[in-house]
Amino acid sequence: MQQAVPIPELSIDAEAVTAYLTRRLRDYVVDYAGKRGGVLGLSGGVDSTTTAYLAVRALGRENVYVYALPTRVTPQSDLRDVERVVVELKIPPSNFEVIDIEPIVEGLSAAAGSDDKVVRGNIAARVRMIVLHAKAAVNNCLVIGTSDKSELTIGYFTKYGDAGVDVMPIADLYKTQVRYLASHLGVPQEIIRKPPSPALWPGQTAEGELGIPYELLDSILYLRFDAWLSDEEVASRLGIDLGLVRRVVSMVKATQHKRQLPEIFRLSQRSHGSDWRYPREWR
Repeated sequence: MQQAVPIPELSIDAEAVTAYLTRRLRDYVVDYAGKRGGVLGLSGGVDSTTTAYLAVRALGRENVYVYALPTRVTPQSDLRDVERVVVELKIPPSNFEVIDIEPIVEGLSAAAGSDDKVVRGNIAARVRMIVLHAKAAVNNCLVIGTSDKSELTIGYFTKYGDAGVDVMPIADLYKTQVRYLASHLGVPQEIIRKPPSPALWPGQTAEGELGIPYELLDSILYLRFDAWLSDEEVASRLGIDLGLVRRVVSMVKATQHKRQLPEIFRLSQRSHGSDWRYPREWR
């Protein structure tokens, strides 16, 4: 695994970011959508925990509903971290629930005729989103996503699973920046330092699967897609192999379909594709 190379451009003004995201989340959920609050899945990782801290600030703890949705492979340590976060945020007991989704995943895996870990993992991610949307409907809420910019950009998420949400407050922050923000918000250091993992199968870690630490991944993504440096310039700036930069870029290109609505083959003068856009206030 390549040496991590954090770059200064990834630093953020955590106070300003907190104020902005808190205001935008409140405005979007309450004023724009007209909902009571937000529902989110809490995994015990830094992304979902940071999102929960922001949601409580934005909407009030009485209007935030959090759910742990474990399967047979979910580490017990993750559930303990979830419970710790719920206590520290003073989420009302009525707003928190642990729902074992293993029986649903097992049934759907059997229906699909597969016990492959990737198939099961994607089923689990999609089942979680079904549950969260059902809970959101019951509580007059929106589903708040917990994805970060690193994972969205390289497609490290389940289509219609963890990406199937109503709003993504931290999705323009790279993982490195989420960690900065988490420290500012007072997220426990044990959660911030925990190796990121979707926990879709035993022993899975994000960095192990990707083969690159987030500090380096974020540096490549920022320089290539925010600063618009060429592949060669990114490799030179970071002192890394050009092949690694190209591998990251290829992940971004290959997963573009996951970041878009389903492709519509245009036949009419105006189809529901990229030319069908209105500002949110058009009504």
